[in-house]
Amino acid sequence: MTSWADGLRLVDHHCHSVVGHALDAAGFGALLTEAPVPAGDPWDSMLGLAVRRVCAPVLDLPRHAPPADYLARRAELGTAEATRRLLAATGTDALLVDHGLHAGELLGLAELAEAAGAPVAEVVRLEAVAEDVAASGVRPDHYAVTFVEELARRTRTAVACKSILAYRYGFDVPPQRPAPAAVAAAARCWRREGGRLRDPVLLRHALWCGIDRGLPLQLHTGFGDPDEDLHRANPVLLTAFCRATAATGTPVVLLHCYPYHREAAWLAQVFPHVWFDVGLASTYVGHRAAEVLAEALELAPFGKLLYSSDAFALPELYLVAARAFRRAVDRVLGGWVAEGEADGDDVRRIAAMIAGGNARSLYGVS
Repeated sequence: MTSWADGLRLVDHHCHSVVGHALDAAGFGALLTEAPVPAGDPWDSMLGLAVRRVCAPVLDLPRHAPPADYLARRAELGTAEATRRLLAATGTDALLVDHGLHAGELLGLAELAEAAGAPVAEVVRLEAVAEDVAASGVRPDHYAVTFVEELARRTRTAVACKSILAYRYGFDVPPQRPAPAAVAAAARCWRREGGRLRDPVLLRHALWCGIDRGLPLQLHTGFGDPDEDLHRANPVLLTAFCRATAATGTPVVLLHCYPYHREAAWLAQVFPHVWFDVGLASTYVGHRAAEVLAEALELAPFGKLLYSSDAFALPELYLVAARAFRRAVDRVLGGWVAEGEADGDDVRRIAAMIAGGNARSLYGVS
């Protein structure tokens, strides 16, 4: 059944690239979950059901085709053709891509743009920049300046920066900019100990450098893989940081947010420079995506909510997210019309804002 929401054009303001090689059953199944090792059959999940329902017809299979049939047809078409079909079916006009996760295993940005038939812009991950600067052998007392210079170079054509502070430490850090002496001391310890960036002083330094850069600063919040402590990824813990950065004018964009999407909506309401999305969750919660969207819209100004898929590796995830979003919009905003809360023109305007208009304005995407 078609819906007025099917015509919405999307700007996916946060996603990742896709694999360009063939996947066996185990490899495909591993990408249907955020868990490092799937618990049971990954197809037996809301996401697994959604792939069979939404993606199978795009590959010329009946809805709800068995997983074995789906994977056989995908292999028959080939990875490139399956990817092209699935991405084209999303109705996406632009993709803003964080390419800082397993980049060597995924299509490059130009290749992704060709596969999607849509322009791609880059979101630069702050922690990846920091780790490359540290690996260059820079002296600890020169680390701060070198980081700023390298960030400026890498973001010359980017549309946003991003932090994964939630994964590397958590949001329960002091909100203030760290002092130069503290940054140098932390860089000295990191150089001695090595490993991924987990020092809270250097993570805060990167965060503030992102604010200084002036591009929208995306922060992963809420639901994710077990590298994070979920209770420390609650965006409400960023309240003091939002207060401290309000005067800068740099947009702070809270990604995903579930199950803390109501807290994120409150932050977007009370701070003029805060935006948010409920991406990723809509992919995984299946038919409950409408409830998540409805809860996000309880407090959020309509101009502060964005669409994202946070799709990673599988093009199926782009399509499942897009269909879940349109279905949720139809049920929630269409319900407002049915109940007399809004008229059809207003609902269509609001839906178009969330689907892509807000992102176009925020990131300057044409």
